[in-house]
Amino acid sequence: MAGFTVFSYPRCSTCRKALAWLEVEGLKHDVIDITLAPPSLELLHLAFRQFGQVKPLFNTSGQSYRAIGAEAVKKMSDEQALQALAADGKLIKRPFVQCPDGRFLVGFKPEVWSELLRH
Repeated sequence: MAGFTVFSYPRCSTCRKALAWLEVEGLKHDVIDITLAPPSLELLHLAFRQFGQVKPLFNTSGQSYRAIGAEAVKKMSDEQALQALAADGKLIKRPFVQCPDGRFLVGFKPEVWSELLRH
């Protein structure tokens, strides 16, 4: 089985904690710098289908989000929002993780990850 694909930002402490957790759990993973290679529009569409909305995909505390403004984001169609996310990795809540089974995780909550990822 393939490992996890972790879209991460090296300067993000939450991302570092998530990567450390994966190491401790012995879970194979590849790390991609989300600012250099954001998730593709296709991957974001899959995550959107899983969550049923775009809101969980946004890093609402980041500079890129504040630069656009919450009101402008709310006015975007789902497709416009997904295109904006694909164009700027800093807009995406991180870490953004594609699991081997195709599911997605956004952000890092150890208790949630433990529950979802332990077999």
